[in-house]
Amino acid sequence: MTEDQRSRKALVPEAKTSYDQALKAATGAVSGSKAVSVELKRGSGGKPEWVTEVATESGKASTVRVDAVSGKAGQPQAKKDDDDDMKKLADRLERATVTPQQAAATATARKSGTVTAVELDANDQKKEIWSVDVVTKNDWNKTTFDVDAAERKILREHVDRD
Repeated sequence: MTEDQRSRKALVPEAKTSYDQALKAATGAVSGSKAVSVELKRGSGGKPEWVTEVATESGKASTVRVDAVSGKAGQPQAKKDDDDDMKKLADRLERATVTPQQAAATATARKSGTVTAVELDANDQKKEIWSVDVVTKNDWNKTTFDVDAAERKILREHVDRD
């Protein structure tokens, strides 16, 4: 087993709160916000946490850390973005008609496992995608799916075997 696989094997079972529960807590902490990303990580105190980014319609982004055991959201930390970054993020959120939950459902329909990250991004063709990481518990591999954020189609699948 690789170091990454051992790390996933140690972290994933500790998370009692799912990615979608963490997103709900994070968007609840910032009024009028939508999810931009969520990732399961080991927090500074050694506990599992979901590091989320949410943004308002104007593109004003905040980071919200959610305890992966209790599901409680911490205080939102506003990001210091310039107006161009905010506009780009607002435009990207507007074009993403597929929700992160729908993208994750599309990915887990292809490969059953635990969703450990979802992020709104753009691929090399400048198309909005949700990048979804799914960890399988039989081998602790991570598969990343790029799901079209407008059409809900899988555009790319990559298995990380390290």
